[in-house]
Amino acid sequence: MNRDIDVAVIGGGAAGLAAAIKAYENGMKVTIFEWADELGGILPQCVHPGFGLEYFKKDLTGPEYIERFIDKVENYGIQTMTNSMIVQIKENNSDNGKKLVVCGPDTGLIEAKSKAVILTTGCRERARHNLNLPGDRVAGVFTAGTAQRFMDIEGFMPGKEVVVLGSGDVGMIMARRFAQEGAEVKGVYELMPFPGGLTRNVVQCLEDYDIPLHLSHTVTRINGRKRVESVTVARVDKNFDPIPGTKKEVKCDTLILSVGLIPDCRLPKILPTDIGIKLDENTNGPIVNELLETSQSLTFAAGNFLMVNDMVDDVTLQGEMAGKFAADIIKNGHTSVRWKPTIPGDEIRFVVPHKVSGLRDVTFYMRVEKPMENVHIEIPEIGRKIFRMVVRPPEMVKMDLNAEDIKKVDKLTFKIRQRS
Repeated sequence: MNRDIDVAVIGGGAAGLAAAIKAYENGMKVTIFEWADELGGILPQCVHPGFGLEYFKKDLTGPEYIERFIDKVENYGIQTMTNSMIVQIKENNSDNGKKLVVCGPDTGLIEAKSKAVILTTGCRERARHNLNLPGDRVAGVFTAGTAQRFMDIEGFMPGKEVVVLGSGDVGMIMARRFAQEGAEVKGVYELMPFPGGLTRNVVQCLEDYDIPLHLSHTVTRINGRKRVESVTVARVDKNFDPIPGTKKEVKCDTLILSVGLIPDCRLPKILPTDIGIKLDENTNGPIVNELLETSQSLTFAAGNFLMVNDMVDDVTLQGEMAGKFAADIIKNGHTSVRWKPTIPGDEIRFVVPHKVSGLRDVTFYMRVEKPMENVHIEIPEIGRKIFRMVVRPPEMVKMDLNAEDIKKVDKLTFKIRQRS
């Protein structure tokens, strides 16, 4: 192993591979560290189509999409270390870089030096313990991603009578997957009054397969002894409390949880020496500038580690940005700038990046608080308005601003206004 590198990429999914490739193409010595025994992240188990429509202009499955990046990594000869866990990141004061302590069955405990680190460890699923869901600890309760791996990688059918809690994209995709394999999907139950995933998945995964979607409903109890025998469901009010008299029992042997994804920021938190990355409580990911650099110099974030994205195409583009900017700073150093904050205003939950310079064009990512129709997304400081027919919390809003507009102001506030 080359232990003296320019860019260390932690995470071998779509964002990590894209970052590594872009950094390599900009002249960097790169190593990818991946805790699993294979590259690709979650995509090898996503056998459904719908990937690459923006990036490749083709409709690909997850394995087809990620294979293109794995092949490029191999063709470039980029060093990869699978089955490897980063157990410590510390400042290398002598070289103005980072020291990484890496542990793996093939290498043992080793230390590597890197000038920059790109964190692309993706996101994780909320599980049953996050919900405080009453009932015995029975078999047959799976997160959607776990069930997906059982079916599409291991070839194991988790159950025959299925209830899905949560209408996130993976949950709806798995409802369809179970139906395709002959299981009876009793329904998808969503706490919110609107679906939690993309509209296309509501149509293609639920409506096309006659799978009922129950909005403003939740599971209040899991029933069973050794395995799930049924679940109790109920309608909820505007405070998300079960409405008396609406409870009913739904017979099933499997409960699939699709109750949200959060950036997997456990790594920087559990390191023996806290690397001090500041987090955004709204995204649960790091606070970054337009270079995707975190509060720690030469430590970058991209993909679902930065924020939960809807499309793998955006994950890939963010990885490429992080790889390019890491290479630029290594070669040219930091440019002295006065950062301008971006502020989520009325009906906007978050805006990424969190600060900008006015030196370059920027793509902003944001999510709204609630579904709205016939609206303007406004930035009052620069007098900019963009019309949208529909905005929904599950669907990311993207906006491009040029450097000239950003340069004029001291801050940027993003607001949603109903169009008169």
